[in-house]
Amino acid sequence: MSLNERTAALKARLDAKPGAEALVVTPPRSSTPNVIRYKVMGKMFAILTIRGAEYVILKCDPHLVEVLREQYAGIGHRTHLDRRHWICVMLDADVPPAEVERLTDHSYDVVCAGLTRRQLSQLRGEPVRK
Repeated sequence: MSLNERTAALKARLDAKPGAEALVVTPPRSSTPNVIRYKVMGKMFAILTIRGAEYVILKCDPHLVEVLREQYAGIGHRTHLDRRHWICVMLDADVPPAEVERLTDHSYDVVCAGLTRRQLSQLRGEPVRK
């Protein structure tokens, strides 16, 4: 899988998130993967395209979604996921790399904020109390 520089850097950032699990997805009737889904403790926080158009789909605080869509032409909606909570960030658009990194961290943090105490303990590698 050969990725361009910006996509490869974002993939490395997503892979480095504590507890991140990456699942490479190949569409039906194809032998080439097109996206990587990222989850933490079974909850999705990002979908990165690795073929075709360069974009990442991220979970986002609903209060930020509209502000971001108005601020950047490269932030919109692309999938069946709820448009109030998910944004699509085009990697070759007007969104600066630092902002993409910040939004990636925000997506991970939003998902982690919804985890139970037990899941957070497991994520941190702490012993699980019964």
